[in-house]
Amino acid sequence: MLRNRAVDCLVAGFVVMLLSCKSFTFAAESDLSCLRSIKKSFQDPNKYLTSWDFSSRSEGAICRFIGIICWHPDENSVLSINLSNMGLKGQFPTGIKNCTSLTGLDLSFNQISGEIPTNVGSIVPFATTLDLSSNKFTGRIPKSIANISYLNVLKLDHNQLSGQIPPELSLLGRLREFSVASNLLIGAVPKFGGKLGNKADMYANNTGLCGGPLKPCSSTSDKLR
Repeated sequence: MLRNRAVDCLVAGFVVMLLSCKSFTFAAESDLSCLRSIKKSFQDPNKYLTSWDFSSRSEGAICRFIGIICWHPDENSVLSINLSNMGLKGQFPTGIKNCTSLTGLDLSFNQISGEIPTNVGSIVPFATTLDLSSNKFTGRIPKSIANISYLNVLKLDHNQLSGQIPPELSLLGRLREFSVASNLLIGAVPKFGGKLGNKADMYANNTGLCGGPLKPCSSTSDKLR
């Protein structure tokens, strides 16, 4: 009886260890796929990303890549990505969704163009920081950003974004820093609460915006145009 129990315990322990290893392997492979996608998506004229060498399979190898911070230095699980001011060109790399534990993304001060993906809220669902400022993004601000409920910092300024600011963004109650300045936005600004408040410099250099800390919206058409 005691021998059988001992065998059962050993088997149970082996199963738990096997499942843990499978879980870790999946997470590592997912994050590797994420970073490969980023490197493939961008033109890198200054060759910052040439240091991203995927030949090593050792634990924590990607944590030594420029711009990458991991949850733990010995595990291939990406916490944040900061590729600011690298001169990168291309479009938003949707493969970032494979960095499933990502909490910070900074692509500011590059030359990234095209539209911000409409489903960006499901690409970086746990982000606390999303900084896409000082690029060449066009199109509308996606409503799905409102689904990134942990956001503290959202910076979309100095792009070529157009249309209205989605009112749904006012639901981001954790925001403490927000800017859409220097775009081509129109209509009424959202009514933010919490610690953020509404300040004119958050919306500067968008001649079509009104309401809040800006000039009053003179008519319904101003709010909706």
